Amino acid sequence: MLVFVPISFITEWLHLHPVIVFVTSGLAIIPLAAWIANSTEEIATVVGPSLGGLLNATFGNATEMIISIVALRAGLVEVVKASITGTIVANLLLALGAAIFLGGLRFKEQSFQPKVARINASSLNLALVVLLTPTAIDFTSKGLQPTTINNFSAVAAILLLVFYLLMLLFSMKTHRDMYELRATELDESEQAEVKSHQHETSLWKNVTILLICTIALVFVSDVLVASLQKAITTLGFTSLFTGVILIPLFGGAVEYITAATFAMKNKMDLAVAVAMGSSLQIAMFVAPILVLVGQLMGQPMNLDFNPFEVLAVAIAVLITNSISTDGNSNWLEGALLLITYAVLGAAFYFHP
Repeated sequence: MLVFVPISFITEWLHLHPVIVFVTSGLAIIPLAAWIANSTEEIATVVGPSLGGLLNATFGNATEMIISIVALRAGLVEVVKASITGTIVANLLLALGAAIFLGGLRFKEQSFQPKVARINASSLNLALVVLLTPTAIDFTSKGLQPTTINNFSAVAAILLLVFYLLMLLFSMKTHRDMYELRATELDESEQAEVKSHQHETSLWKNVTILLICTIALVFVSDVLVASLQKAITTLGFTSLFTGVILIPLFGGAVEYITAATFAMKNKMDLAVAVAMGSSLQIAMFVAPILVLVGQLMGQPMNLDFNPFEVLAVAIAVLITNSISTDGNSNWLEGALLLITYAVLGAAFYFHP
């Protein structure tokens, strides 16, 4: 499927129908995401599951970051805001749901660190509070100036970035053993196999593959976004549905494929780290950066989201937290997340 990468550029260069450009660039993302998933897994065997999951989430979200900045420069502020909430919802319900469902079909029950899941759940609650607060301020105030919400959003963005840095310090320094507890539970034969595999793994080779595929993914995503507006007009979709559902589906393909791949190999710690970690990064790193960058670019973006978008995020956070805090999963819980995502997707499709 790598052939779709040059095809997507050719269709854009020849100015073919926007739907053709849209489809080919979307298909081109899939093999690039698969290569990123494979190289990240190899790197994760060396650096550990927590850092490996963070690494994958970082490279996966780089695409969303660049697409959003380009869209901000074009003045598509509402589309960017919709894609932020859509990505959070898709990672929690679609990526994690697919991972738990597919992993559950191969293994009757899978487990992951419950302590880490509880920390992630609490962090998601904080992100939800930040999303709810501007909407609540706007709803409870009369004659509110837009600059008030913009100023609050800037303060909230800085506070979220501070908490994100504290999360990194917590997971990689002060409580690193909590995130790497799984490694200590391996028996001697498994430890020997892991060490042997580490010696065989070419770290820099996989890092190079990861960088090249990520750069290619950025350019392909740019082609996708360039054709998006005309394509959705042809297909008859609303801008809300496009921002919340379509853009995250292509932009987050890396997370969905990688999380499912890890789960099917019974590596649920990595699958959960990719899916939930990516949502946390969108909420606590990407969104705050976009708020600050938007103000510097003269395209102010605040955190006052559409109430229906906030409701969707609240549903996703609530249902994900309810099934993840026990540290165990099965295929029915995965189906539950997927059905919830389908319900929300249908709601956004019919939303006027």
